[in-house]
Amino acid sequence: MDEAPAVVVVGAACRDLVDDDERGWRLGGGASYSALALARLGLRVGALVVADELATTSRELNTIRDAGVDVRVIPGSHGPVFINVETPTGRIQQTPQVSDAVDPRALPPGWRDARAWIFAPVAAEVGDEWADMPPPDALVGLGWQGLLRVLRDGAPVHHLPPGPSPVVRRANLIGVGTDDVDRSTTPAHLAGFMHPGATLLFTDGVHGGTAYRVGERPDDLEARRWHSISIETYVDPVGAGDTFLAAVFAAWVDRAITTGWDGPDPDLRLGAACGSLILEGLGVFGVPYLVDAVRRMHGKDNPD
Repeated sequence: MDEAPAVVVVGAACRDLVDDDERGWRLGGGASYSALALARLGLRVGALVVADELATTSRELNTIRDAGVDVRVIPGSHGPVFINVETPTGRIQQTPQVSDAVDPRALPPGWRDARAWIFAPVAAEVGDEWADMPPPDALVGLGWQGLLRVLRDGAPVHHLPPGPSPVVRRANLIGVGTDDVDRSTTPAHLAGFMHPGATLLFTDGVHGGTAYRVGERPDDLEARRWHSISIETYVDPVGAGDTFLAAVFAAWVDRAITTGWDGPDPDLRLGAACGSLILEGLGVFGVPYLVDAVRRMHGKDNPD
């Protein structure tokens, strides 16, 4: 793919250490989930990622390629490695390997004219310089939580409070979870770092979440609430936020994806459908296809 894809995804293909895989790890990362979700929803995707040798040759990354994603791994790069522990109060992470930064100079020249971009960092590997890479009128999505992690080899992952960032200021659609920020953090506080007209997806797990459109003042917020969709079998929570954000973004890029939904907020409903389906599968293999997402949107295969 030498010409610009419909969506460029930037981030890391990380490896999550697990006990239930013969390799001892499973591929993850916001870029992995986002790229596959966008492709399975029908968009033409190019992904620029950092990844170590094991991740580069993994069956998961081959699945992403088989979905039609043009995956470009920066040669000699390393993505992060995580140890994830799920607790009642949230996920605790450690890292035996930190991530390289994604170098903008590695972006294929033909991709620079893409009209939509998702920055999907998992370990702050998408630097400030990426804010100037998309064309001024391009649509930009961001997984904010990936900019709030500080990794040190062999140490627990440290979380930063949200703050000003050129990438945050550039983004049109930003996703972040209530468990990624301090409980005292308000939507208005987060909106203060965003540009007027941008939308914040403030997710809250099984409770759904709220989409806030930022007005001229940070406290001038237009809210749209969404509810989570019931699932059949809970398997794996990893990637739910990234998949939700990618699905909402896909609905913005191509409104035809939600054709047939006559209820309110088709973008949020599609996100909720994909966010529920990903919980029923293991790793990136749980990323849903469009046909399944549409069925879940309309409640044809769940108790809602």
